[in-house]
Amino acid sequence: MNRNEAKALREQRTRAHAQMVTLLAREQTAEVRMSVDRILSEIESLGNQIKQAENPGTYVSRSYDDPKRAERAIAFQSFIRRGFDGLSTEQRKSMVEYRDVAEGAPMLNHIGTYTGLGFLVPTGFVDRIEDATKWYADLLKDGTCTVVETATGQPLPFPVSDDTSNSAVVVDEANTINESDVTANHVKLASYKLSSGVVKASIELLQDSAIDIEGWLAERFGIRYGRGLEGYLTNGTGSGQPTGLLTAIAASGATPVTAAGSSANSGGTETGANSIGYADLIDLEHSVDPSYRRNAKYMFHDKTLGQLKKILDKFGRPLWVAGIGVGEPDTLNGFPYVINQSMPQVAPSNTTVVFGDFKQYVIRKVKGMSMQRLVELYAVNGQVGFISNMRVDANLVSATKPLNVLQQHS
Repeated sequence: MNRNEAKALREQRTRAHAQMVTLLAREQTAEVRMSVDRILSEIESLGNQIKQAENPGTYVSRSYDDPKRAERAIAFQSFIRRGFDGLSTEQRKSMVEYRDVAEGAPMLNHIGTYTGLGFLVPTGFVDRIEDATKWYADLLKDGTCTVVETATGQPLPFPVSDDTSNSAVVVDEANTINESDVTANHVKLASYKLSSGVVKASIELLQDSAIDIEGWLAERFGIRYGRGLEGYLTNGTGSGQPTGLLTAIAASGATPVTAAGSSANSGGTETGANSIGYADLIDLEHSVDPSYRRNAKYMFHDKTLGQLKKILDKFGRPLWVAGIGVGEPDTLNGFPYVINQSMPQVAPSNTTVVFGDFKQYVIRKVKGMSMQRLVELYAVNGQVGFISNMRVDANLVSATKPLNVLQQHS
């Protein structure tokens, strides 16, 4: 799909949004609500088409300047299809001995038997997995959280400081300048191992040279990592697993905003236990310091967005606005948002909305991803198993309160 077609889709989506605004301003009869739901479904479908048109996939096959890297990439593809025993002598040597000098880290970490512990996968294969992962975990997309990659899995002390109480002052000539110390600390980021679980492929699939088996496998790993990481990065306890956003915000001491509900907008009987109103979002936004609102986003479950799309502000304007320009995001109350299917949905006492500067939440990833090829375990079924591991951790690294949450009334 070319750029002109993407532009046409955006124009069509804008017209549908304007039609929805007109319907929301009418009396909300059953017929009108049905029409609104139909248009919302059309807008969502158009949005997906636009996303595919403007972001067809960021992975591009690598052309390696270093012949050794190219050899290892080819050897790795052969390893997926035929296993270590099916490689030539040179390919085996490439798999075992080649090291990524440019990144300063081994392309292969081998401990014990090859078949038991596998190999670190080439950078290009990792790229394909990460592309697939981002489709299922918006927190990992560029421009949302801060992602830090390290060459090793050693504990990483991340500096945290609070200088909010200090400011510049006027000093008379020859007077003493008072010292103002910055309160400094650090958050220690670990490297918890995350496993993809076993992905099984039939012998026939591996033998079919027409199939992009590397891409097929990378996509399945990516989907699993995306779903798993989204859960840990949202609700992780920090004990033997990453510290999730909701856990970190609670630990920061931020006071949750309690929802009053949307009855003031709709004129209905909704409460803070079963709805979110315009005033709730305003209160949440202003519970975060203005310095963090400059780059702020919302985060919530897709079902929560479905409710918010039907809410009007006090002037009768919808809170949700579709992005018009190419690459322009949809917004809620003027701010972009992140969809997170691991966020609680609207229900009494649930924490349903996060708002603030997500860049203050750091996700630490260790470079290098290992993969095992399991032959004997599934041979009786004519299959080969693949399992990969990556190491991650995450935490809020600000001593202030850059993020806050909306909590539904009990």
